[in-house]
Amino acid sequence: MKIDLMRSLCKLIFSLFFEDKYLTGRWFDQGRRGYLWAARSLFQKNILRLGSPMPWPTGLTCYISNPRNLIFHPDDLNNFQSPGTYFQNFKGNIFLGKGTYIGPNVGIITANHKFGNLDEHDDGADVVIGEKCWIGMNVVILPGVVLGDNTIVAAGSVVTKSFTDGYSVIGGVPAKKLK
Repeated sequence: MKIDLMRSLCKLIFSLFFEDKYLTGRWFDQGRRGYLWAARSLFQKNILRLGSPMPWPTGLTCYISNPRNLIFHPDDLNNFQSPGTYFQNFKGNIFLGKGTYIGPNVGIITANHKFGNLDEHDDGADVVIGEKCWIGMNVVILPGVVLGDNTIVAAGSVVTKSFTDGYSVIGGVPAKKLK
């Protein structure tokens, strides 16, 4: 009874800063980790202003250029707690399939600089990552890439083209199918 009251009070306070749909799911319903992430994010980004406030709890070093263009399931809130994650999506959408894991220092990019004029960007191209994928540490995923379900991307890879078949391991610079 006391725990339920505490959770309700926390959700009420957090709903002043975060969208309600992100205060649900496994991280809030099956433990307290979601509440800890929300408290940390609220303190670091909304109170101290050490980073841009987001509509859901994020780690301090998680950068998202346009949260409206990032579509994911609330159960996957853990992907935004990894240090150094970079979601550059101001000119395109990023779709993360349910159950996908993203490692530290991963960059997902939807628009590159124009070759002749670095002050401008090319038109954006959506990045789609299927369900239950694993994106290893220090991976870069470039504009227009589509990864099928259950794709594993080896650490340090640069993904320049799509691998839509799924159920595969890719890696390298540029990434190619390994298994």
